[in-house]
Amino acid sequence: MTGYADDLALAHQLADRADAISTARFRALDLRVEAKPDLTPVSDADTAVEREIRALLTEHRPTDGLLGEEYGAGPSTDPAGRRWIIDPIDGTKNFVRGVPVWATLIALYDGDRPAVGVVSAPALGRRWWASTGAGAYAGSGAADGERIGVSAVRAVADASVCYSSLTGWERAGLLDAMLDLMRDGWRSRAYGDFYGYMLLAEGALDVMVEPELSLWDVAALVPIITEAGGTVTDLDGRPAPAGDPGTDSSVVATNGALHADILARLDRPAER
Repeated sequence: MTGYADDLALAHQLADRADAISTARFRALDLRVEAKPDLTPVSDADTAVEREIRALLTEHRPTDGLLGEEYGAGPSTDPAGRRWIIDPIDGTKNFVRGVPVWATLIALYDGDRPAVGVVSAPALGRRWWASTGAGAYAGSGAADGERIGVSAVRAVADASVCYSSLTGWERAGLLDAMLDLMRDGWRSRAYGDFYGYMLLAEGALDVMVEPELSLWDVAALVPIITEAGGTVTDLDGRPAPAGDPGTDSSVVATNGALHADILARLDRPAER
C-alpha cells in the first residue's frame, strides 16, 4: 500500500459516478451543447459530471483544493498543497458527435507532484490508473486491473508516433519538424486527446506529442505514464504540465528511451 492508496480508491469512486452520468447522456437525443467563450463545445454531461465530482470531493476531502475545467478553482485551492484536477469529459467534440473516444480525467497533485491519476473511458470499456510508487494499471475497472508498461523501442525508425492534430504545430512554427518526425517514424497516427497517451503507457505506441494543452488535459495522464516507465516533459524538457491553470503547456510523452531524440527533433526554431 502506498501513501496515496486511499486517494486512488476515492478517485475510482469518483470515476464510477462520472461514468454513470456520462454514459447516460452519450448519444442522447436531448443532449444540450453550448459554445464556451473560446468556441470549444461544452455539453450538459460535462457540467453534470464536474458538479457531481465536486460534491463528492467536498464531502470526502473538504480540505483539499480543486480545479475543474468547467467551474475553475475552488476557494481553498493552493498550488503548493493537495489539489484535485478534473476534466469531466476529455474529448467533448467526440462525445457530442457520438464518437466513443472520450474519458473523465481525475488527478491528485500533492504540491507540484502528480500523485494519483485515473482516466476512465466507459464507452471503450477501459480505465487506466496509477499512484506514486504503485505502478500503472489498466482494465475495465479497479477490480480487474493488469499492470502496464511502456515499450522498449529505442529508434525513431521503429517508433509508432502519435499526435492530436497538425494545426497547433503550424501555429507553433514547428509543422516542418513534426512532418519530418512523422516521415522518419515507423508509423504515425492521430488518435488524439487522452487516448494516445494511454496507448503509450500500455506500450502500444512510443511517442505522443501536443503543442498546447491545459493543466486539466494532462494532470491525470502524467502519473500513469511515469509509473508505466515513460517520460513526460514540455518541448523545453521541463516537467509537464506547468502548474499554472491559465497557461497552456506543450507536452512530449515518450517511452523514455526516445525522449532526448524527440526533443531534439522538435526543438523550437528560435532556439536553433
